[in-house]
Amino acid sequence: MAYAIDLFCGAGGCSEGLIQAGFDILFSSDISDMVEVTYRHRHEQLGLIQGYNTWFERADIRNLRGEDIWRRIRNLEWFNNGERQIPEVIDLMIGGPSCQGFSRAGRRDRNDPRNMLFGEYVRVINEVRPRYIVLENVEGFMDMQFMGYVGITGIEYPDGSVTPDILRSELNEIGYHTLEPRILNAADYGVPQRRNRAIFIGYRDGEAIPNYPEPILTSEEHLTLRDAIGDLITDSRLKRTVNGRRSDYQRESSAGRTPDVNGNPIPATRNITCTELSKVTPVVEERFSLFNQGETGANLRRRVLTEGIDITGKNALIALCCEEMQLTEQEVISLFLNREATDEQVDILLTRKNIRQRWRADQPSATIVSIPDDYISPWENRTFSVREMARCQSFDDSFEFLGKRTTGGLRRRVEVPQYTQVGNAVPPLLARAIVLEIRRCLGE
Repeated sequence: MAYAIDLFCGAGGCSEGLIQAGFDILFSSDISDMVEVTYRHRHEQLGLIQGYNTWFERADIRNLRGEDIWRRIRNLEWFNNGERQIPEVIDLMIGGPSCQGFSRAGRRDRNDPRNMLFGEYVRVINEVRPRYIVLENVEGFMDMQFMGYVGITGIEYPDGSVTPDILRSELNEIGYHTLEPRILNAADYGVPQRRNRAIFIGYRDGEAIPNYPEPILTSEEHLTLRDAIGDLITDSRLKRTVNGRRSDYQRESSAGRTPDVNGNPIPATRNITCTELSKVTPVVEERFSLFNQGETGANLRRRVLTEGIDITGKNALIALCCEEMQLTEQEVISLFLNREATDEQVDILLTRKNIRQRWRADQPSATIVSIPDDYISPWENRTFSVREMARCQSFDDSFEFLGKRTTGGLRRRVEVPQYTQVGNAVPPLLARAIVLEIRRCLGE
């Protein structure tokens, strides 16, 4: 038996990987009430019952203590009814402290208080004393600098110290050896997505030395977006899915990779094709139609200015341009076709937003983020559904994301709707590859 704790668990990407690798998750925690609904529902699907064989605690890690975690574990019913023996030590603790302050995709604020949560993670490690620890985060974690950082043992680090150096020093101070931190690409481990994550692995003195998992796929073998979700896209003209027959990845997603407590995978039990799609106006749909596969908003703008573009038949866009530019339909069409449009006129056609991109069907997806408004399907003039994003993250089709689908404005600071749950997760197949190396060290 191998026992694990999953902190900052989110919707459960790491937990899926842990279960697939044969770990029993005794304790897990996250701060979000919206995440809790999804996470506990999934555990119920798998036969993990709150208070019986697992415990989820909704808590801010700053208020979480090792003694509280051990108390919850020792009070689990299956330890008290004689079914299992209370463990003397936890085999693995895994966690991904909130990464917004480190992320290169965001504002990268070194003063963001969430940056300090990795120090709280180290504190909990010291209080629980697991045999092995894993910390995952975004690439930006590797070179984020701190000013005036003081560790849990009182060490004052020089201004400009980078996070990996602080983390390794802190873990060493509390008796943990660490491997050299490494960036792993999820696509190398069977995830149909280009997603780099910073991974730290530590172990107590006397434990077998772990390794990072070796890639199972070369860059030429990476799974594509068609491999991932082609069976979810029905070509209305052909009356079949765009990829013809299902890929192995699609069949595995439908059949289920994560076993329940009896060792049986959970297959999808209902039609999981994309029924909950974001509604777009005719203008937005026609804007999406202007993108070629793989093209970004900046590249499309350049193409419009240098090569021209034919917008004949884009009636909603033409009407918008006519109104804004005070031109006739034919004048608008001619303007863009003959490369005569100014930057301001291209702004009307495309908006100033340059970060949109139409993904390529024959490549892995880009990194899944919490707000998918700027990703366009290769096959249809729309953004992606929650299920399509979950497939790109390597979640099973039976995994149900609950709560509101998305949110906006200032609510994004506090709410964790379905799209955010998917985008914030560690891909289960990447997590599985990492923790299988810990299982090997445990001799199981």
